[in-house]
Amino acid sequence: MKNTHFLLAREESDVRKAFLGAFIAHIDGSKATSVKDFHEAIAAAMHFPDYSGKNLDALDEMLNDLEWIKEQKIIIYIDKSAEWLSKEKSDDKILTIIDLFDATAEDWKWLDEEEEDVAKKELQIIFQDSPRIRTLLEDQEIPFDTVD
Repeated sequence: MKNTHFLLAREESDVRKAFLGAFIAHIDGSKATSVKDFHEAIAAAMHFPDYSGKNLDALDEMLNDLEWIKEQKIIIYIDKSAEWLSKEKSDDKILTIIDLFDATAEDWKWLDEEEEDVAKKELQIIFQDSPRIRTLLEDQEIPFDTVD
């Protein structure tokens, strides 16, 4: 696999086999068709603390913390990706969240544990393969690979 934050997979079992021992936050895209629904789904899947808000700033804060997750490798798996955020009127919100995922995963990649009092994490985002997600990533020139 390429060194990228985004991967596409056929199904969750492929993800579980490829990332044994990782924390996998499974989000059902068919139940996260709006930003509001997505915030609720990711908060539940990742066990966000009760004080977490339900906006992009709160999502950014939680993804840059992750201290409550003991595993170093963390996967956000979005199943049924063709339906994920499909009720949003434009792609702007989905692209904002993808950019947030990308920036946060990159920040974790370069965290220096000796300088920070934070356990280093590795964050990857995996979408169930769909033409919609492929097109979004390709149009934005965001590199991705596939889970074999």
